[in-house]
Parts: sequence; C-alpha cells; structure tokens
Amino acid sequence: MNKEEIRKALEEKGAVMEIGSPNDGYARFFTGRSWLASLSEDKDIPVYNVTFENGAHTHWHIHHGTSQVLIVVSGKGYLQYEGQAPRELHPGDVVTIPPEVKHWHGAAPGCHFQHISLSRDGEGVSNEWLEPVDEKGFEKL
Repeated sequence: MNKEEIRKALEEKGAVMEIGSPNDGYARFFTGRSWLASLSEDKDIPVYNVTFENGAHTHWHIHHGTSQVLIVVSGKGYLQYEGQAPRELHPGDVVTIPPEVKHWHGAAPGCHFQHISLSRDGEGVSNEWLEPVDEKGFEKL
C-alpha cells in the first residue's frame, strides 16, 4: 500500500492524525515502512505521530535518560518489554516506557497502527538501537 491508501484506511477507522513524511532517518531501525509527523515546536520535548504500515515495527531499543510515552491513535499494535509477553495496544491506550528498558513497538501483523510518541531530549538522553525483533515470533502474534 502507498501512503494515500494507508491514510484512507486509517481514516476509515477513525484516525485523525497526519501521517507525515517517510521515516527515512530511522528506516534502518524498523521492519517495514513508517512515517513521521512532528507535532511539537519545542526541541526539548519532541512529540511525533508515528504511522506504521501493516506489521511494521521498531527493532529492540532502549531510551537512556528518559522515559517514552506512547498514546495510541488508531489501528492495532504491540509493545513488548524484554523478558515479558507482548502487550496489545488499541486506540486510547497510553503507555509510559521507563528509561533503560529494552523494548519494541509497532503495528500488529496485517494491521496499520499510529501512536504519538513523547520523550525528553537533551543532555544525557539517547536511544540505543539494537537487533531486529524475531520475525517468526512476531508473525505468530
């Protein structure tokens, strides 16, 4: 599907957020395509809407020095902390991922997904991108 087809599919399910531009800067840390729309002008508190195509998801990663808040806007997704079972995410869910916790998140297989992501930026804050999610395990979700 192209961006316009995904936008229409999400709108039919009640999505109201802008899809944004291809997430090319982070594409190497994702499985599948994603789009990014900046929602904040404050560089110290970046707020983004992230749109995932069917089954697209991040690699495992850790936020150092900050938590990450995810607000699910549309579709169906998953969040998994290392050592725990994946958790389904649905519109209206709000999740705070603590600093230093290895995790991944994204669209469920066969589903589009959007979430707003908020985290602090600045001195002492970084993201550590790790290995891709095991695709055989992901496809069983």
